[in-house]
Amino acid sequence: MDKFRMIFQFLQSNQESFMNGICGIMALASAQMYSAFDFNCPCLPGYNAAYSAGILLAPPLVLFLLGLVMNNNVSMLAEEWKRPPGRRAKDPAVLRYMFCSMAQRALIAPVVWVAVTLLDGKCFLCAFCTAVPVSLLGNGSLVPGLPPPELARLLARVPCPEIYDGDWLLAREVAVRYLRCISQALGWSFVLLTTLLAFVVRSVRPCFTQAAFLKSKYWSHYIDIERKLFDETCTEHAKAFAKVCIQQFFEAMNHDLELGHAHGALAAGPTGSAAPATTEGADEEREKLRGITDQGTMNRLLTSWHECKPPLRLGQEEPLVGNGWAGGGPRPSRKEVATYFSKV
Repeated sequence: MDKFRMIFQFLQSNQESFMNGICGIMALASAQMYSAFDFNCPCLPGYNAAYSAGILLAPPLVLFLLGLVMNNNVSMLAEEWKRPPGRRAKDPAVLRYMFCSMAQRALIAPVVWVAVTLLDGKCFLCAFCTAVPVSLLGNGSLVPGLPPPELARLLARVPCPEIYDGDWLLAREVAVRYLRCISQALGWSFVLLTTLLAFVVRSVRPCFTQAAFLKSKYWSHYIDIERKLFDETCTEHAKAFAKVCIQQFFEAMNHDLELGHAHGALAAGPTGSAAPATTEGADEEREKLRGITDQGTMNRLLTSWHECKPPLRLGQEEPLVGNGWAGGGPRPSRKEVATYFSKV
């Protein structure tokens, strides 16, 4: 269990590396899915192109959406995009940076699918078999005597060797080699272009917009960390709130038990161990409540956090009053709490 806990903590502290690994696994899975997929071209003039377009475009779209869904920052981006501005303005550059970071990882698996499909050539062969130049590769003297529908019907059966019956017009092996050659050329060109584009986006672009890139990167990390810390604080408060409510419930339902504890504390008074420990534990739980001890106040605080987050000026924000940040009056004294996080 300790090893699994260490692995989980490592993945939590290295979320970017974890997401890169997930995207790599999805890319390998997409290639394996295509190799296991049984491609069956309909070999009909009106359906070949539609079937091939579906095989080429539908799975990449599904893989792209899965890549976005598996990214934990999708909900954070949607929340930041839809939240009211309040006291903190929304920076479009930060939103663009967050979306581009997620999209770059989510596009890995679709790119692998398209590249493998083009390099294999079956999809391209099925889609463009009716466009083979028969006059150059086959018996061009017979083409003028065939009506266009009949010619399209014969060429549409090129991907299906068991039903192709047009060897007298065009040798099937010639058409297959011709179309697969074009498909593989397009596949390698696609791989080259996507690699160059990824290189430009990841390496060259920050060099020209270094200041804006650093600002967007910093505030995107800030939004992520702020949300995690807020969730942790809410979890800590909810746990303390529930614990105090449960303690009060049992104390109200069994007052005799409370009296018994009081007598026990008096009996153990000379040792000085029982009563102070109980009081110290209760005070510690109430300290975690931070003065918020009812449901209405907590609901107003959560609404205020969503509608008017505090401005990003440490030591200059005004005290929270009512449903938002209001001005006027001296700031109340606050208890400073230092929190240290350990990665061990």
